[in-house]
Amino acid sequence: MIQNWHFYEPVNGHGLAHDPLNAIVAPRPIGWIGSRSAKGVNNLAPYSFFNVFNYRPPLIGFSSQGWKDSVANIAETKVFTWNLATVALAEAMNASAAGVAAEVDEFALSGMTAEDGRLVPAPRVADSPVSFECRLTQLIRLETKEGRALDQWLVIGEAVGIHIDAAMIEDGIYQTARARPILRGGGPVDYFEVTEAARFEMRRPG
Repeated sequence: MIQNWHFYEPVNGHGLAHDPLNAIVAPRPIGWIGSRSAKGVNNLAPYSFFNVFNYRPPLIGFSSQGWKDSVANIAETKVFTWNLATVALAEAMNASAAGVAAEVDEFALSGMTAEDGRLVPAPRVADSPVSFECRLTQLIRLETKEGRALDQWLVIGEAVGIHIDAAMIEDGIYQTARARPILRGGGPVDYFEVTEAARFEMRRPG
C-alpha cells in the first residue's frame, strides 16, 4: 500500500492551517491548577500540557508557556492543587482560562468554590469530584536541543493528599468514566469526553 506522507521539520514550519502537534498528541488530561499567591490571592487556571509521571510517590506535572500566575505562585509558596475537569465543570474550566490580572481570583470569576487543602495552604475546587493537594518537587525551565532556555516552565509536584468523591468508587475501584472527565484535543476548540461506551479491556502480557 502506497502512502502519501505529509513530512515537515518543525523548525521550518508545518505548512498546515493549524499546528498539528497538539492534535496528534491528544486527547490530553487537563491540568486544572489551583494556587495562591504569597499575598493571599487565589488563582485557578487550566493547562493542556499535563500528566502523571510516577506512582510512589505520586508525581504530577504541568508545563506553562510563559511565567504565568500559577507558576509564580507555586514558585513562592511551593504548593498547589490539581482538580479534575469534567463535562459538568467544562464552562467553568474554560472561564478560568481568561487572561486576567494577577489580582483577579479565577475561582470567583468561574463560579467555583475554593476550599483550603487539608495538608497544603492552596485552594482546591470543591465542586470537582477529584482533587490532589501537591507540594512542589521540581520547577524546571525547558531548553532546546542546543541548550537555549525557553520561556516554558515544567512544574512537578508530589500529591500528598487526594480527595475523591466516594460516588466515583465501586467495589474499591475508581470508575474513570463516571465523573465524565474531559480532555484537551487539538486546535483552538476541541475537547473530548471519557465515556463508558469508549472503554475496552486489554491486559499486558506476562
